[in-house]
Amino acid sequence: MQRWWLLLMSLAAVVYSVVECAIYSDPAQLSQIEYDFVIVGAGIGGNVLAARISEISDFSVLVIEAGIKNEDFVDDKIPFLCSTLSPDTALTWNYTTTPQIGLNNRTIPYQRGRVLGGSSTINYMIWNRGSVDDWNRYAEYTGDSGWSWDEIFPYMLKSETLVPPSDHHDTAGEVNPALHGTSGPVQISLGGYPTSIDRRVLDTTRELHLEFPYNDDMNSGYPLGVGWNPNSVDTFGRRSSSATSYLELAYGRPNLDVLIQTQVTKLISSPAVDGTLTFTEVEVTQTADSPTYTVQAAKEVILAAGSIGTPQILLLSGIGDSATLESIGIAPLVNLSDVGQHLVDHPLLSNQWLVNSTDTFQAVTRNVTYETELFFEWNSTGTGLFVDPGSIQLGWGRLSSNSTVYGLYTDPSAGPASPQMEWLFANGFVSSVQPIPATGNYLSIATTVVSPASRGSVVLASKDPFEDPLIDPGLLSSPFDLAVMAQAVKHAQTFVTATAWDDYIIAPAGGLAGVQTDADLEMYIRNFTATIWHPVGTARMQPVSGEGSVVTSDLLVKGTSGLRIVDASVLPYIPSMHPQAVVYALAERAADLVKAAWSRE
Repeated sequence: MQRWWLLLMSLAAVVYSVVECAIYSDPAQLSQIEYDFVIVGAGIGGNVLAARISEISDFSVLVIEAGIKNEDFVDDKIPFLCSTLSPDTALTWNYTTTPQIGLNNRTIPYQRGRVLGGSSTINYMIWNRGSVDDWNRYAEYTGDSGWSWDEIFPYMLKSETLVPPSDHHDTAGEVNPALHGTSGPVQISLGGYPTSIDRRVLDTTRELHLEFPYNDDMNSGYPLGVGWNPNSVDTFGRRSSSATSYLELAYGRPNLDVLIQTQVTKLISSPAVDGTLTFTEVEVTQTADSPTYTVQAAKEVILAAGSIGTPQILLLSGIGDSATLESIGIAPLVNLSDVGQHLVDHPLLSNQWLVNSTDTFQAVTRNVTYETELFFEWNSTGTGLFVDPGSIQLGWGRLSSNSTVYGLYTDPSAGPASPQMEWLFANGFVSSVQPIPATGNYLSIATTVVSPASRGSVVLASKDPFEDPLIDPGLLSSPFDLAVMAQAVKHAQTFVTATAWDDYIIAPAGGLAGVQTDADLEMYIRNFTATIWHPVGTARMQPVSGEGSVVTSDLLVKGTSGLRIVDASVLPYIPSMHPQAVVYALAERAADLVKAAWSRE
């Protein structure tokens, strides 16, 4: 749909962005080539580190981002338009997976943010911390109590500020303010515009309370149940990303530079000291035909390029499995066979029902005039439908304790407080796989496997830094994941049998309409499942044994000096909820680790 008003606002953003300082669009513009810290990637990890490290005026910091400025667009500011930001847009890397065996050999788009803010600029803004079990497993796995729930909790608070929703409704009983931050950079809020399904969802938690209990704050560490979900949206109904929060707070500091539209091609090591290579230089360029430049880090190079970009850069730099690197013509420097391995993601399946209503998202997507009116309402007052992303209520569940699945497979979840499945409720037809029908109105309940057993990998296709890596998330390759997804769909079907939906649900729609048997259900799942784009694990922290890992619990790359990783790739297990808030907390602790390491110098 052509949005002329977005073009107009984008032009205004371009004019406004000229006044921003310390942002360079060409490496040749940099006034210096040596910094204390060179951070690769301006996503969540990179921007948190940039803001926190540059608080120390004696430390000079350079952030390198392959993408463009977030100020140059408007779509990314509008929560309701989050689904239009990917795939295949100017703000994303536009990756595609390898054929997925668990998805009947389909390839699927695999999007990561290529813009200031990284994926926090293009995601669906859902704000989840993970469970108590998730974090305590990290601590037990690494032998580092600093990753436990109790010790990471202050960093969760430090990253956020809970603000009133844009409609300023009374949120009593919808969130527990005592569990949330009051002075962090990222603003989070509950939904600010009621939809026609909100009351039905809540009424269902009362009628079917044993299966779907109400949870008044799923960020307590005990998320099981159904409730309202905070999103990274400010009180004016605008996305709060790592760029608009952390990075903008640091703009203007004389010790911080930001370089955009520049890709890191590899890291360069200094001669080994006592057998350990120090990585002090970063090679960059803008296109395959552009000149290359190098910048130097006097203290640390910090990779924050995400679970796809970080292993790609490590491998291009000769850090990875030596035999594999040699086979594609890269000289191995540090033999770390786990680089790029253990990729894990959340598979997502969007299920739809035809409904007896005209008050759904389809009223917007099929009416340009109404959409334009909603934009101007959002832009002038910070209110209306555009202030919220697609889902403002979520549910989290587990297989029943007597499920036969436990007798067949090992439960990969972190513990009884960790969900195995998720339900996302949306007032319209939402799908990245199925086309939106031209007629009719719909309810969507997306189902997600959030403690998956499946694993995949990220490997180089060649030594060309401009060739996309081969991304294989291994979606639904484990029979456990298939079993959980099937049960999640059955729970969703049960959910809409509550009396709250009696006058609303007409019939299943889309691929779900053809499901009659368990065999039909399996085929439906494999044909229509995609991903929610939550990759982690490709440079994971080491266990107590020290085997099978890339970084220490302090996030330093093993076998190297001067190289650290701060992004979702270091997580040894995927959080059982959406990982955005998890990475903010991780990065806040990482910033303190960096400061502590260099304050002793």
